[in-house]
Amino acid sequence: MLLSNLPKLSKTPKKRLGRGFGSGVGGHTVGRGQKGQKTRGKIPLWFEGGQLPLVRRTPYIKGKHRFQVIKLQPITVNIDRLDKFEANSVIDPLFLATALKVSEKEAKRGFKIIATGKLTKALQVAVPASAGAIQAIEAAGGKYLPTK
Repeated sequence: MLLSNLPKLSKTPKKRLGRGFGSGVGGHTVGRGQKGQKTRGKIPLWFEGGQLPLVRRTPYIKGKHRFQVIKLQPITVNIDRLDKFEANSVIDPLFLATALKVSEKEAKRGFKIIATGKLTKALQVAVPASAGAIQAIEAAGGKYLPTK
């Protein structure tokens, strides 16, 4: 049996500061340093020395829909990017994620097709789209499959 393998039998108690010079850890400054606000009394953890606190510097969004601002917006896809796919192919979120090389984490945000550019091929689109994009898809001879 080695000395380093012996189990620890004693537990040193918590230091009780400020109990006089005889305690060995008490007396004059009691581990708080020399002078200043922190030596004399308690101040809150968030106190910043009189500077306007972070809680009051940051804006507070008021109202019923204040948490919808935080919600992630879908990835927008221009309609001219769909033109590179084969005619009559079905465009769904899974297909878009693999074709556009979007990570799985990013793809959870969803997709939305917007009417920027021109579409020349007939496609079957099963992704949320803007009103102008739906018109462009149908004008090119394609079909918009409504999504929830």
